[in-house]
Amino acid sequence: MDRRQFVTVAGSVIGAAVTTALARVPLAAEAAGAGAPAARLAALFDAFMDERLSRRPQLVTSLGLDTGKYAAAKARLGDASLAGVREDKRESAGQLRRLQAFERDSVSGAERANYDTVMFQLVTAERYAPFEYGEGVRPYVVSQLTGHYQSLPTFLDRQHRITNQDDAEGYLARLKAFAVVLDQETERARHDAGLKVIPPDFIIDRTLEQMKILRSAAPIDSILSTSIATRTRKLGLSGDWGVDAARIVADEVYPALDRQAAALGELRPRAPHDAGVGRLPQGPELYQVALREGTTTGMTADEVHELGVSQAKELTAQMDVILKAQGLTSGTVAERAQALGKDPRYLYPNTDEGRQQILDYCNGLIRQLQPQLPKYFRIMPKAPVEIRRVPAYTEAGAPGGYYERPTLDGSRPGVFNLNLRDTSERARWRLPTLVYHESEPGHHFQLALVLEMPQLPLIRKAGGGFSANTEGWAVYAEQLCDEMGMYDSDPFGRLGMLQSLLFRAARCVVDTGIHARGWSREQAIDYMVETTGEVRSGMTTEVERYCTWPGQATSYKVGQTRWLKLRAAARARLGPKFDIREFHDAGLSAAPMPLAVLERVIDDWVTSRLKGRAAA
Repeated sequence: MDRRQFVTVAGSVIGAAVTTALARVPLAAEAAGAGAPAARLAALFDAFMDERLSRRPQLVTSLGLDTGKYAAAKARLGDASLAGVREDKRESAGQLRRLQAFERDSVSGAERANYDTVMFQLVTAERYAPFEYGEGVRPYVVSQLTGHYQSLPTFLDRQHRITNQDDAEGYLARLKAFAVVLDQETERARHDAGLKVIPPDFIIDRTLEQMKILRSAAPIDSILSTSIATRTRKLGLSGDWGVDAARIVADEVYPALDRQAAALGELRPRAPHDAGVGRLPQGPELYQVALREGTTTGMTADEVHELGVSQAKELTAQMDVILKAQGLTSGTVAERAQALGKDPRYLYPNTDEGRQQILDYCNGLIRQLQPQLPKYFRIMPKAPVEIRRVPAYTEAGAPGGYYERPTLDGSRPGVFNLNLRDTSERARWRLPTLVYHESEPGHHFQLALVLEMPQLPLIRKAGGGFSANTEGWAVYAEQLCDEMGMYDSDPFGRLGMLQSLLFRAARCVVDTGIHARGWSREQAIDYMVETTGEVRSGMTTEVERYCTWPGQATSYKVGQTRWLKLRAAARARLGPKFDIREFHDAGLSAAPMPLAVLERVIDDWVTSRLKGRAAA
């Protein structure tokens, strides 16, 4: 998750209606009277962001800030070398010391929430700093989910804007830098192997498969070349940009990609089959940090595991009721769900035409949802959201779907990227919940809205590390759509919602099983299939994802459970004064933060409402 820009830019983007609405949320408005300490804290946060942006050109572009002061970023990529990683750690350590020197008690309300949120980020970075391998809590520099080979082509195609010749020149400069960062990551992978950190054999195989797909296109036909060729042609820019790009691809990018693939191939005979991080140097300690980052709580692996087990039982029972009501009584709940998932009535052709039908259906779901939203939200993002297909060259190892935030200036919408590698994984009755999670009122409502809040420091808009809050909100949003009545005439759609919740519960079991209890890849896949009724191919990709990103999969159910508890507590305290719209506005306008900080924000909101009632 990410950030955005300076307050001056944000102010020009936000409309008066949103600003007025946000002012109704008590914590969001407290900054105005906070005085000098608040100003000093804001200046400190601005300094932190300036330091980060100066070294992270992709973040600059992602935020839409690669103009003016940061225009040079558009022709650069970040340093992916081991020295660069160590410099990132030094930067974070220095920022932690400076923030610790600030007197926390001198600020309150929104400023204190900002302080605690940034402090959590920096302390987390300090905790994974001792690990001399991987990227943060992700143990493998290059995998099916990590490495520039799988992220940069899409970044250049979808986030690097081309509006003039300088932008096109910047694209080519970044394309040349692509070869450099590939080699830097290859050297880091070799360095990590020297520490006995080698990805599992099945991860290397999946990674090489994706590299082969990217490498298979002729240089002139690569997305790296066609993207700039198409866009410069539409602009009427003189020059043969596609040919220039293809030359860089052929002479520099592909050779660097070949070197990376060869390095992985050399490691393959030494690769273990063990799925978890427990076998790695300080592996158990790494998982503790990963679990803290994923849940933003102090929950132990055993506690997370048992949460998943207990909620899986409850959700399975609820699914059983629906299936029996529809006349489906034979077999386990998972077996019946699997059979329903293969029912031709709910499947689309596994062709490009069928994939377009899925995209059209999903975009239609968003349109159908619109009339219900004002009943549950006062504050809603102005930026639109679109549903697009995950690029074919990364879909083999990519998750089922993921959200990309819009730019701060609104030039790029929010995007829900839907993986359509195999339409048999996309039975129609499962699609609504996925759409609500990734777009509206899920991720888009939270992450796009954050960018439209002029009073929020850029460091809060652009930061990450709060998956329990953001993914927890998105799973909460799935269930909220049921409360909105979106499944009242669609029992199978409600079944899909319950199956999605069951899937999140099962993730808690499997992630902790793999990394804390020594589960194998195969054991984890079997559990997911036998528990959720999802297709094996999809669950295989999911389990392999958990192997390369420990802890993150636990964030969904932990976070959703906490959002529901906060709502129940607020409703109980406020009684008839409880307004679901105000609750959502208070939670979303607080922006992503650790769950403990969110609890305090909601508690302060409830207290302010109670005081208002007493005064009345």
